[in-house]
Amino acid sequence: MFWSKYFLPTLKEVPTGTEAISHQLSLRAGLVHMLTSGVYSYLPLGYKVLARVENIIRQEMNAIGCHELLMPALHPIEIWKKTGRDVTLKEIMITFDNKKGQRMCLGPTHEEIITDLAKHFIKSYRQLPVTLYQIQTKFRDEIRTRFGIVRACEFIMKDAYSFDRNMDGLKKNYDLQRQAYIKIFSRCGLNAYEVSADSGAMGGSVSHEYLVPTPIGEDAFWINMKDGKIIKDEEGKAPQGDHWERKVAIELGHVFQLGTKYSESLGALYLDEDGVQKPMIMGCYGIGVSRLIAAIIEVNNDAGGIMWPKEVAPFDVEILPVQISDGESMRLAAEYYKELTALGLDVLLDDRDESAGRKFNDADLIGIPLRITIGKRALANNQVEIKTRRMTKEQGILAVDKNKDNVKEEILKLWKS
Repeated sequence: MFWSKYFLPTLKEVPTGTEAISHQLSLRAGLVHMLTSGVYSYLPLGYKVLARVENIIRQEMNAIGCHELLMPALHPIEIWKKTGRDVTLKEIMITFDNKKGQRMCLGPTHEEIITDLAKHFIKSYRQLPVTLYQIQTKFRDEIRTRFGIVRACEFIMKDAYSFDRNMDGLKKNYDLQRQAYIKIFSRCGLNAYEVSADSGAMGGSVSHEYLVPTPIGEDAFWINMKDGKIIKDEEGKAPQGDHWERKVAIELGHVFQLGTKYSESLGALYLDEDGVQKPMIMGCYGIGVSRLIAAIIEVNNDAGGIMWPKEVAPFDVEILPVQISDGESMRLAAEYYKELTALGLDVLLDDRDESAGRKFNDADLIGIPLRITIGKRALANNQVEIKTRRMTKEQGILAVDKNKDNVKEEILKLWKS
């Protein structure tokens, strides 16, 4: 992609009214744009990050035998009345009457909808177990939106639902999801802590949250720095004993053993081996996809901007010719672009007629993992400069012979490291 032809509006100044670094950098790096409080558009760069995060989630969900579908965001309120959650979630539900006079809501979550779907298609024990998931937009009428896409009125979630014959089957699926969650967060460059949690309005007997320590967040936990024990901070009181440290965190995921709460209420029954009707045993597994992006930025940034982990970066390599008026610089830039693209790398070439300072500042801001700088000073020695976004001044910059094969070799070496 050529920057001059791309839609990538960056901002020099920190937008007013933003407190979280992830919110500031999301706006400044041209990832998102706020339409109104708690409602955001994903601009092309942010949408590429979103797509890469979703791809990681899909890969890990598919790897444990889950099947993707897509459920409607528009729900008749009658189905929510069957579980009583039309009342429980009343404060955050966005509801309205359609032109037929039918009471509707925009889905804040999908337990009722998936259970109704399972009720229609799963009739026998031979069809179990099965786990279905989607990546979809949810809607909640948040009174107090905060931290940009961390707490918003419209947000993207991965929600998976398992259906089993018995509790042993549920526990097996539950453990598969827990293992997959750790892999997902790790691939996104995050160290997530699993913490036992309260099931709340979701119901069920067992649940766990996945928390990532960040400078901002609405959750917290205590960790014992000696033995690694973790306790959710529910009341702000320190656990008894020594070596405890409190960490503020963002909740990125929550998993639940729901049991028969929804299947009984909605009549999702199956026939067992003896021909006896029984309610399906359910589990529910959520990941906040959009807030995952915010968490990645919160723990992967410096004074210059974002430092994307390579699996979620919008581009793999940025080529930065300092002077676009210099024919040799642009010839090499085009040559590197062609060679690296042919290797399957996603490359951004900054061909804008901007000052060197603006180009370098924007490069740091958007945080592409690898950068090739083509400048007259290095070219005088038949060299170009290669650096990773995470290289410090003390680590220096790699000066590499400008030959395309040398550049390609060095980029691949850094990419694999």
